[in-house]
Amino acid sequence: MKYDVIDAVISPKGQLETLSQFEVKRILDTSEGELMQTFRNCSLAVLNSGSALDDGKELLERYPDFEIGVIQRQRGIILSLKNAPAIAFVDGRLIAGINELLFAVLRDVIYVHSKIMDSSRFNLDESVDVTNAVFHVLRNAHIMIPRLEPNLVVCWGGHSIGFDEYDYTKKVGYEMGLRDLDICTGCGPGAMKGPMKGATIGHAKQRSGVGRYMGITEPGIIAAESPNPIVNDLVIMPDIEKRLEAFVRTGHGIVVFPGGAGTTEEILYILGILLHPDNASVPFPLVFTGPKCAENYFKQVNQFILDTLGLDALQRYKIIIDDPPRVAREM
Repeated sequence: MKYDVIDAVISPKGQLETLSQFEVKRILDTSEGELMQTFRNCSLAVLNSGSALDDGKELLERYPDFEIGVIQRQRGIILSLKNAPAIAFVDGRLIAGINELLFAVLRDVIYVHSKIMDSSRFNLDESVDVTNAVFHVLRNAHIMIPRLEPNLVVCWGGHSIGFDEYDYTKKVGYEMGLRDLDICTGCGPGAMKGPMKGATIGHAKQRSGVGRYMGITEPGIIAAESPNPIVNDLVIMPDIEKRLEAFVRTGHGIVVFPGGAGTTEEILYILGILLHPDNASVPFPLVFTGPKCAENYFKQVNQFILDTLGLDALQRYKIIIDDPPRVAREM
């Protein structure tokens, strides 16, 4: 099957709008080197935002002739797109949100490579330097904003879930939106999209303005979990481990919906942090929740945690079944 494609030239809006000659040269040098394939694949995933496709290999096969290039112009850069997915355009113009996400990809891929991975400032074999690197990536993406209310809730869960579970994630997001809570997820579909979708309605009813719908991903999974259309803050971390730390450093509480092996890994990661003696008094709400049909799933998760981590771990979270308002109040 042949898919419609479009050629276009797009300009940045915001952070990369005005650059020094040195910054432009650094971006051009990096984007033409070994990172080009990573930049291309992540960009193609962003252009596929909103699609139901969750197979990275199939996405690459659909658009084998897709090309993206960085072009220098006065005081900055533009992006050249060739054979880009037509679904990212309306009447020949790139959708504004996708435009923003494309330049977020460029920002993070280039920054991480030049300032983190290839820098002598960070020894990424040392825990303290990993944390420092995570902070620098988040700050460069304007995620660390001072003097904001601590209202960012991280939502974890599966990207391929049933309708009842997806509908429940929307209800939880709606209740959080009514309480002026912002949402951070892995930016993809399923349990990563539902809370954001619900929160948009809650924020609108409270006249809260545009909420923060943050997606944190990494190059290895973005193709299978393309950013959903609601994401308005995208951050691409270098790898899965730094992505996990970014969730914890960014959020002020975590809600876990039903998921698979990745969700289990996330649960064990946050519990390992909360069980550290230095964090015993840290107020960090952690809630496992789902509809009635997910009750047995969380019973098994609870038993697994008891068997592996012991009774102390059970004190660090709550299981709430089929009660979205209570979940939001806990946050």
